Amino acid sequence: MARRIDVTGAGGVRLAAWEFGDPPKTDPAPDQGPAETEPTPGVLLLHGLMGRASHWASTARWLSGRHRAVALDQRGHGQSEKPPRAAYTREAYVEDAEAVLEQLGLTPAVLIGHAMGALTAWQLAAKRPDLVRGLIICDMRASALGAASQREWENWFKAWPVPFATLADVRKWFGEDDPWVERPNSSRGEFYAEVMHESPDGWRPVFEPEQMLESRETWVYDAHWEELTQVQCPALVVRGLDGELGRAEAQEMVRVLPRGQYAEVADAGHLVHYDQPEAWRAAIEPFLDGLLTDLKG
Repeated sequence: MARRIDVTGAGGVRLAAWEFGDPPKTDPAPDQGPAETEPTPGVLLLHGLMGRASHWASTARWLSGRHRAVALDQRGHGQSEKPPRAAYTREAYVEDAEAVLEQLGLTPAVLIGHAMGALTAWQLAAKRPDLVRGLIICDMRASALGAASQREWENWFKAWPVPFATLADVRKWFGEDDPWVERPNSSRGEFYAEVMHESPDGWRPVFEPEQMLESRETWVYDAHWEELTQVQCPALVVRGLDGELGRAEAQEMVRVLPRGQYAEVADAGHLVHYDQPEAWRAAIEPFLDGLLTDLKG
């Protein structure tokens, strides 16, 4: 089951949010009589740059046992609008997530973000602590990445052999042949196959690479430690042992966060929740259990 919910983001951009599982049925709270029910806690899942809501499908289905879990196609991604003149700024991404929380009545919610989505999540938590009761940051650095990183990405996009003739070619290139792949990684190939669509001449990404670079340009030159210090809710920093977030930086992020915790996932790269889905769930479940206990307590 995948249910699309249309939401209006910053500047009127049309966004597609998705539920991949039925939210849990609420039972009357034992001490409050038949008219009162315990609230269903909300979760908003935010993918990274080039990602889409469906990358969270298995996580969202698992969460739906105890939460109302909603995944967002962020502006320029998935089935959300990709207007050429829209703002692809940090502020726009944060305001979009804020609008989703408020329009869908998810607050106060747990925000779970991967990469750029994690940055959006902690910036929103810092900006609107009233909307967020918990935060999970997956493999996103707080340090500035700099101009060299942006140039590497520009050159990487130019290296893509688009259009791809088949989805099998997509999986092979991103899982094996891509110069950025250190060793074969089938989950990486599947991740990128998910963001392709069939066009008359072959398979192409559902996003515009120029818009991805524009989005990235608004955060790679800056460090984002200050916003971490302003996050008031409990926060969990998760890294893949072979990911982009190193252990020292992750532990410094935990130290800077007022209520930070740390978890790591073995045999996982940057795409932690795709590389090791069961270990990913095991890493975040104790944190979520603690939030539920606090909510009911």
